[in-house]
Amino acid sequence: MGAFAGPAMNLFAILGLALPLMCACRPAAVGQKAKSVDALIAGLVSGREPGAAVLVVRDGRAVYEKGFGVTDLQTSRPIDGRTNFRLASVTKAFTAAAVMLLVRDGKLRYEDRLTDIFPGFPEYAGDVTVRHLLEHTSGLPDYEDLMPAADQAVPVEEAQIKDAAVLELLKRTRKGKFAAGSRWAYSNSGYVVLGLVVEKASGRPFAEFLRDRIFAPLGMSGTVAYERGRNTVPGRAYGHSREDGRWKETDQSPTSATLGDGGVYSSLSDMRLWDEALRRRTLLDETELRLALTPARVPGEPPAAPDGTPADYGFGWFLNPWKGHARMWHYGETSGFRTAIQRFTEDGLTVVVLCNRSDIDAAALALKIAGLYIGLS
Repeated sequence: MGAFAGPAMNLFAILGLALPLMCACRPAAVGQKAKSVDALIAGLVSGREPGAAVLVVRDGRAVYEKGFGVTDLQTSRPIDGRTNFRLASVTKAFTAAAVMLLVRDGKLRYEDRLTDIFPGFPEYAGDVTVRHLLEHTSGLPDYEDLMPAADQAVPVEEAQIKDAAVLELLKRTRKGKFAAGSRWAYSNSGYVVLGLVVEKASGRPFAEFLRDRIFAPLGMSGTVAYERGRNTVPGRAYGHSREDGRWKETDQSPTSATLGDGGVYSSLSDMRLWDEALRRRTLLDETELRLALTPARVPGEPPAAPDGTPADYGFGWFLNPWKGHARMWHYGETSGFRTAIQRFTEDGLTVVVLCNRSDIDAAALALKIAGLYIGLS
């Protein structure tokens, strides 16, 4: 050992190890691109109101991770990288992955029929397969249209519909929207049913299957398929809307308790791990992921993105390019939340935007941010 060995040297050694780890976990938002993102968000969110969390990953390295605003108006807790937001329809990629894992296990096939999985399902769904459900080509009716009108005297969380009740509504219906495979129509019903298919095939609750087969293996310790009274959401953000110029908590709606179509809560930190698993093929292998990213092909009108433009769809992902750049992406909208993930597969770029307020277009904001990093803005 040299002359400087001792407690002081040990301290320097510890700091030398700790500082890189701190940087890896909390990447500094520096540089002109980061300043431009800061400016974008500053025009949308002030410090003491519901806000947003933004993550930019380039070639597996987080180059921007930052929270803006607060999780709720009671505690005014600042949003950060571990704040959990309801993902809404960004959940669908996890539901699709769960189905794919069960196909790998030999417990499901993509051509299995809904009526074989759930005997007694009406004749209108006789040709609906697991693949149709994944691709939004099943023709199942929208469960939101089948629900009875909400009783305003009943607290919303006590009146929420759950997955099993959605299945019963679909079973009582005698007509689908169209013949399976003949058209494409975005279907929350289909993904609620897929969550139930996972339960039936695995013999385990859907939330538990996601935890044990996806979240825990990937280290996504804060991510949860939330079920009121059964589990909790750590570091939870609550949804808000602006009404008559004032913020109001609008965290729950009659459809906020279903799981397969939108029930997962997650954070920037955990979404970064999800992105890394997709990049490195550590959950789904190359062949499986290629299948998930194969567009559905149906006659008639092509799939459409929220803005009405043509948008291919695979298993839980929209697939249309943006300004010539290949991508897989999804958005989520539910009471008080707006979310988006944009993965530019050939550019090695991922942008995640999570908002606990309903007045921000998360998908459009993510594209503006992506444009800064790709060099299109």
